[in-house]
Amino acid sequence: MKKQFVWIFAVCWLVACQTPTAVSPTTSPTAIPIPSPTATSTLLPTATAAPTQPPPTATALPTIAPTAVPTIPPTPTATPAIEGLIGPTDFPANVNPLTGLVVSDPAVLAKRPLAIKISNAPPFVRPQAGLGSADLVFEHYAEGGATRFTAVFYTHDVEKVGSIRSARLIDLEIPIMYDAAFAYSGSAGRVREQIRASSFYERVVSPDFAHGGFERIPDGDKPATHTLFTNTYNLRFILDERGQNVPPTFANGMAFRAEPLQAGTPAGRVEIAYTGTNATWVWINGRYSRWTDGEPHLDANSGEQLRFDNIVVVAAEHVNTDIVEDTNGEPSIQIQIWGEGSASVFRNGVRINGRWHRADPSHMLTFTDLNGNILPLTPGTTFFQLVPLGFDRLFVAEK
Repeated sequence: MKKQFVWIFAVCWLVACQTPTAVSPTTSPTAIPIPSPTATSTLLPTATAAPTQPPPTATALPTIAPTAVPTIPPTPTATPAIEGLIGPTDFPANVNPLTGLVVSDPAVLAKRPLAIKISNAPPFVRPQAGLGSADLVFEHYAEGGATRFTAVFYTHDVEKVGSIRSARLIDLEIPIMYDAAFAYSGSAGRVREQIRASSFYERVVSPDFAHGGFERIPDGDKPATHTLFTNTYNLRFILDERGQNVPPTFANGMAFRAEPLQAGTPAGRVEIAYTGTNATWVWINGRYSRWTDGEPHLDANSGEQLRFDNIVVVAAEHVNTDIVEDTNGEPSIQIQIWGEGSASVFRNGVRINGRWHRADPSHMLTFTDLNGNILPLTPGTTFFQLVPLGFDRLFVAEK
């Protein structure tokens, strides 16, 4: 049965609206135990909420001091063609620049990417709906040690996404980077005013500005704050009405290659121990599978565990501002993903240390190795783990 959503802001639009695509019910997943490492592995620390085996040696991000303010790197010299390289410019019409993968129909790419804000705390919000269908996901500190996601959907449309939560200062950057629309619900007053004043405001969809496209789906005794969902069809309907559901213009691009150019070190198991939550990735059958706080992290739409092709740990300056985010007085965090800084790319079961770059607000993150050479991602989806400078709770094991 299809559900109708309500357009709040214009009576005439109410008359013109069509019934939106129904939001699918949550699938009840089956828990999958975290795999046990082999006897030769360096294991994760017992202090974390993930496995209970002896700890590995903590491996910090490369000790290269990132720039804390925007800097324009020198123009690189021309490099010879690299066999098998996809991008970072002149992508074929049937290749998605956000994944490096061929799409069955180039028309799939003739639409606006959607950046959608999704909760990750408290733990009862998991499993979320739709994360497994995103091309890119950014995990970042929200406040109080908790993390939150901004997921970018381009290849796939999804019938249920959420739960939808409030924006943070990082969301002044991501929509510009990918020429994306931005869907969220709620924000601190000064964050909301910066969104209103942004260059992407015409493609913002949010109850903050009396926009429709969302619905409450009660779930037991969960607070109403955690029951708001959307779907990409609703969002695209609204963007179509505004003339904003158009192909993106990417100012730059990431590079992809099936085989890494750098040797790297074995990394079958990666843990990012945030203050309030642990993200663990295990290399299984050619992709990284995710556990959160020791439990398989599933997508509620499919019941399947989250699996991504690239995990990229990005170290950037985190600055507490005087913007208050919640009733506990927690400050809003400005995560300065501009200029450049240190990064670790995990792909094909190996770790390659390097640097991230973003020379202009319209640029997406790109990567080089420690010698300044292109560091391509493997074609596929990418999960960005944003961490503060000097972060020392990245644990890596061979298996």
